[in-house]
Amino acid sequence: MLSVPAPSPAEMRDNAAFDALLWSLSRPGRPRDLPEPGESGIITALLDRECLVYADDPLLMPQIMRTGATLSDIEKADHVFLGAMGTSDPLADIAIGTDFYPDDGATVIIRAKIGSGPALRLTGPGVDGILTLHMGGLPEGFWKARTARLRYPMGFDLFFVDGARVVGIPRSTTVEEA
Repeated sequence: MLSVPAPSPAEMRDNAAFDALLWSLSRPGRPRDLPEPGESGIITALLDRECLVYADDPLLMPQIMRTGATLSDIEKADHVFLGAMGTSDPLADIAIGTDFYPDDGATVIIRAKIGSGPALRLTGPGVDGILTLHMGGLPEGFWKARTARLRYPMGFDLFFVDGARVVGIPRSTTVEEA
C-alpha cells in the first residue's frame, strides 16, 4: 500500500504563501492574505538553490541564505527584494527577459501601503474592465519608470507586501495614475 506523508506545518505555510502569490498575480490589484506578515513567507515559498536573488534589505539576507539561493547583482536576479523603496532607480536595472525568453524577467517584491495613497487604474488580463487600487509608500515616478522598462511580453512581475497582505501586478497589467 502506498502512503503519502503528511505535510509539515512549514510546508503548509509555504504552500499557502505560494497559493496567495499565484492568486494575487492572476487577479491584479486585489489584495490577498499571506499566512504571515512580511517577506519571510514569500522567501521560503519562492526561493531554492536554483534561484539568483538580489535583496536591498540586509535584514532579509539570513533567511535568503537558508534557502540555498545564490546572491546576485540586480541585473541577473530572478527574484528582487527591494524592501521600502526610496527611489525608483533600481527599476532600470531589473531583468526583463529577452525576445526569445521573456519568462526570464524578474519577480520583484516591494513593501508598500495597500489601500492608501494615490489612486491607480488597472486594466488588462485578469482585470474585469477597470480596477481602482490605492497604493502608497512608493517613490515619485515609480509607475512611469515601470512603464518605461516594460516591453511586453518582456518585463517583470510585481508583488507589493503590506504586513500580511499582498497585491500582485503582472507585466501584462497596464497601470495609470488617476
